Amino acid sequence: MNGKKLAFLGLGVMGYPMAGHLAKAGHNVTVFNRTAAKAAKWVGQHGGQSAPSPADAARNADIVLMCVGNDDDVRAVGTEALAAMPSGSILVDHTTASAEVAREMSAAAKARSVDFLDAPVSGGQAGAENGKLTIMVGGDEAVFGKAQSVLEHYARAVTLMGPVGAGQLTKMVNQICIAGLVQALSEGINFAQRAGLDAERVLDVISKGAAQSWQMENRGKTMVADKFDFGFAVDWMRKDLGICLDTARANGAALPVTAVVDQFYARVQARGGSRWDTSSLIRLLRDAK
Repeated sequence: MNGKKLAFLGLGVMGYPMAGHLAKAGHNVTVFNRTAAKAAKWVGQHGGQSAPSPADAARNADIVLMCVGNDDDVRAVGTEALAAMPSGSILVDHTTASAEVAREMSAAAKARSVDFLDAPVSGGQAGAENGKLTIMVGGDEAVFGKAQSVLEHYARAVTLMGPVGAGQLTKMVNQICIAGLVQALSEGINFAQRAGLDAERVLDVISKGAAQSWQMENRGKTMVADKFDFGFAVDWMRKDLGICLDTARANGAALPVTAVVDQFYARVQARGGSRWDTSSLIRLLRDAK
């Protein structure tokens, strides 16, 4: 797939390094970002070129990849890109969004003879920078086969989960599980500290047993140290959990723990922690009497 003409729309903490991996792999990459200075910085670092609009970036691209903020951003940026994409090209959306908007964009793409994949990612900023993301994809198997080798440039796993929307639904499961894990880890660390234990030593021991998790391995020590100025922001987690809860109301799934943790994150936001890492849930327990 080397030498493919690609466009990457959205150079946030995830998109910037993801697009960089494509350039390093030898693809011809055109980038678009709402803040033009960031696109210029990316070009200075990785080569390729920037474009002043999604349409200009997407024009004549074989594959257009998008990583923006929410459903409204997907509709706005994706619709503008589709207006310029050639027949037979592929639009891949890495945004964590609703399955509904994925289906909307797929229908809009089909009307222009363009293929679509919803392909949200997990692994955080570190995963994007290290090219070790997990990508959950929804779409047609033949289309997936055409895009897979491109996506593998920044992933450790790329898996087709089902038709359009299945990628987003799988990402919802991911976020539901994370919410419960972070709350449990917060409670465990807070308990250890209040019990007079060496919390780091406790984590070192229990991480070798059944309690082990990615959150424990990657966030446990920073939670003990009360450091949260990095990572996946609370604002974005609340956006994701809102999608999960909306979808659960539609399909009848019970999410009692997720609903409670979502409200805990609302309390973190109210304390000025909108941009703190999601592991900041422990702050609520530390402040409790």
